[in-house]
Amino acid sequence: MTTADLRNQAASLAERVRAGNPRALARVISMIENADASIRSVMKDLTPVPARARVIGLTGAPGAGKSTVTGALIKAFRQAGVRVAVLAVDPSSPFSGGALLGDRVRMADHATDSGTYIRSMASRGQLGGLAAATPQAVRALEAAGFGVVLLETVGVGQAEVEVASAADSTVVLVVPGMGDDIQAAKAGVLEIADVLVVNKADRPDVQPTVRDLRNMVALSDADWKPPIVTTIGTTGEGIDELVRQLDRHWTWLGETGERDRRRMARASDEVTALALGAARERLAVPGELAARVAAGELAPHDAAAELLASAGL
Repeated sequence: MTTADLRNQAASLAERVRAGNPRALARVISMIENADASIRSVMKDLTPVPARARVIGLTGAPGAGKSTVTGALIKAFRQAGVRVAVLAVDPSSPFSGGALLGDRVRMADHATDSGTYIRSMASRGQLGGLAAATPQAVRALEAAGFGVVLLETVGVGQAEVEVASAADSTVVLVVPGMGDDIQAAKAGVLEIADVLVVNKADRPDVQPTVRDLRNMVALSDADWKPPIVTTIGTTGEGIDELVRQLDRHWTWLGETGERDRRRMARASDEVTALALGAARERLAVPGELAARVAAGELAPHDAAAELLASAGL
């Protein structure tokens, strides 16, 4: 296939994504995940995006009910006439490298809704709860015209704080009886919350959990103090209040300029990651150089400087 054929193919694929074709969108996201050589051309054709989506991240420990609450949020936004996309990041299969759990199973009620797009993505060993391909996938979803993108993290516990840098608003879910409040305060995942959700609020020990969270929020000197919402994801109780608090935060982001600041930081991180990925491909360490470092003949920093110089960087 000639270069012109590949270029036309990329342009056609981008055009179908802009038209909202789910198959084309699925193909583009797969290309992003697999670092396909032609994805750069496709993403160029998808730029500029017609409108920036509102990106909402949901994180929390396994069993907190992230997928159930995500499903309830889909329903609430769809009832308001908003097209919703979900990127549910799952642990990777050690055999196929693909998504292991497939959280789409828990969102099956929305599978036939043309205004909803749900995609499981494998974390592929990426730390922080998100997949490395997530920022580019969000851009593809924005190009397809989705108004809200929900990012559901892998659910690995205290380490999954990366979602805060990828989202406009971050929802942190906890469950009643989460344990010692000092340990909870240490979990950096609480510090990234824009909205705190105590899910499974039909449990008997919900009030002590809410009280502990309020005490921790009161210690914060941040301009935005995260509200605490109690929900029962399985019945939808409290979801309207969660949406209301997310709307409050969205308004605050716009009024304070924080939305633009967060998006600027997000773009900077995205460009840096792509640049580092491209540099890594060019910086294959010669065996001789590695051998000199291994033998103690050359300091690693000096070896790195040699490598960069040889690559013209």
